[in-house]
Amino acid sequence: MTETGSPTPDGPPPGCPAHGGGGALRLAGLEYQQTPSQLYRTLRREHGAVAPVLLDGDIPAWLVLGYSELSYVTNHDELFARDCRRWNQWPNIPPDWPLMPFVGYQPSVLFTEGEEHQRRAGVITEALEGVDQFELARQCREIADGLIAAFAGSGEAELMSTYAHALPMIAVVQMCGMPHSGTDTERLVDDLRISLDAAEGDDPVAAYARVGERIAQLVKEKRERPGPDITSRMLLHPAGLTDEEIVQDLISIIAAAQQPTANWICNTLRLLLTDERFAINVSGGRLSVGEALNEVLWLDTPTQNFIGRWAVRDTQLGGRLIRAGDCVVLGIAAANTDPQIWPESHVGAENSAHLSFSNGEHRCPYPAPLLADVMARTAVETLLERLPDLVLSVEPEELTWRDSIWMRGLTALPVRFTPVVQ
Repeated sequence: MTETGSPTPDGPPPGCPAHGGGGALRLAGLEYQQTPSQLYRTLRREHGAVAPVLLDGDIPAWLVLGYSELSYVTNHDELFARDCRRWNQWPNIPPDWPLMPFVGYQPSVLFTEGEEHQRRAGVITEALEGVDQFELARQCREIADGLIAAFAGSGEAELMSTYAHALPMIAVVQMCGMPHSGTDTERLVDDLRISLDAAEGDDPVAAYARVGERIAQLVKEKRERPGPDITSRMLLHPAGLTDEEIVQDLISIIAAAQQPTANWICNTLRLLLTDERFAINVSGGRLSVGEALNEVLWLDTPTQNFIGRWAVRDTQLGGRLIRAGDCVVLGIAAANTDPQIWPESHVGAENSAHLSFSNGEHRCPYPAPLLADVMARTAVETLLERLPDLVLSVEPEELTWRDSIWMRGLTALPVRFTPVVQ
């Protein structure tokens, strides 16, 4: 898809380990998908902090596994930039490549750099700052109560689909000014899931196009009738973003808020329900909930890997020669569990120096992590308060993870509890 990129004329050098040689490991169809920590340990043992890998279709890239190396990449935009048009592999990328929603150039804040990025990120930051965190917590409690009421009388539930996935979806579309229910909203959320984490048979490229169409309609509606929401604040901002820029940035906001937060909620519930360290205090134990939320960001972070950065020029990273135009994948999960920072394999739950919200100029804009924490914390605490004897209805080892190297989330979280008469 050469129109979306600016390939270098000579391409990568022959024999470069990131380009088909040097024992590069495929990141698609992994046997390690249920236990990616094994994959990261293998790659770190064989290649060090920066490993050659192959993306879908055997497209070469580098996976950054080290905490300090990933911090270096994200703090040096002059060497590892976000504009994907630098990629030297565009001549080899088909238009229907599964990862196109991640890397196909769009006029989005995700691909901007320098002053333009500061301008766009500034609009998002101010729009998010307009969200009252106490009001958001109240809304999330109301959403949680409504979702719980739908299954509380049955004594059993599958929490991933009926609760963890639904709560941040409803919250974020409300924040953006969309109706929290209805066919359009449900289709939007499903298409976001497909574009971010496609299952077999899904078409992520088509799904992403439909997401853009629905958000464009929202922007048009808010241009005509603004309200107290993120979309309207972006439209009214003095920076004067175009409708197309706002559409692309709203997609980034919704995608970043919805599925990662859902996985954060579910991964935290799994930890609370399976780890004996939390068992004593799980019933309304607010301190243990906070610790569990933070520990999940270290050990089961919702976004495992992020694509990516593109080398501006030839440079060294972790003892590797990275050529200009090479793609660098941020190995967030691997970096968070780097034995160089946790030499005894003990992650301190009180430490919040994880990289789950990235780092540097392109990290999640303030106050997005705070809003995600409000949604996740409220979801977990409300559920445990309403259903204090909640337990898994399967053995912990029967839980399975979604087959994705990018996102970390369960396929299902079945539970049982004493039925509650409403």
